[in-house]
Amino acid sequence: MSLKRIVPWLTAAMLTASCALAQAQAGKAPDALIKEVSTDVLESVKADKSIKQGDVQKVIALVDTKVMPHVDFQRMTASATGRYWRQATPDQQKRLQDEFKVLLVRTYSGALAQVQDQTVELKPMRSAPTDTEVVVRTEVKGRGDPIQLDYRLEQTPGGWKIYDVNVLGVWLVESYRNMFSQEIGVSGIDGLITKLAARNKSAGGAKS
Repeated sequence: MSLKRIVPWLTAAMLTASCALAQAQAGKAPDALIKEVSTDVLESVKADKSIKQGDVQKVIALVDTKVMPHVDFQRMTASATGRYWRQATPDQQKRLQDEFKVLLVRTYSGALAQVQDQTVELKPMRSAPTDTEVVVRTEVKGRGDPIQLDYRLEQTPGGWKIYDVNVLGVWLVESYRNMFSQEIGVSGIDGLITKLAARNKSAGGAKS
């Protein structure tokens, strides 16, 4: 399965899981949160024609208000950048995060438009109550083959936060790390930022 096909599912996974965390009650297990609220989110998307038709501005607003506050986005961007993150200046790190955010947001319209009759099913958790980092494994079932969605979450003072998502055995951060490393090796950190900005601009991305 190509990265182009995987990324929409990865970002849709981030949306459903992040909304689950945003609305969760304190003390509830992370797998229960994801099951409970991601199902509600899927139902809401099915009922919203504008999101299903790819209303980018509506998706951006949804991401900014409900998703990004519950994603450890600095950790995600740093992990995707790999060893080069420590070499980047604070300004470069901020610009990388900004462009990476736009890149992911742009995939939401296509991802959410694919929602039809899917339901979310949890797989057994393999963690202890004292764990501060967990993997929640799920499947999205509907028409066609089930889609494997796994979430890496960390417990922080602000609650559980997502820092990576897996679809069909491919982790989002790992996929982008390979891409980012190649670009930085050729044109440096500024070159990667420039390439991401150009890609976002050509796709019609709008920063919030």
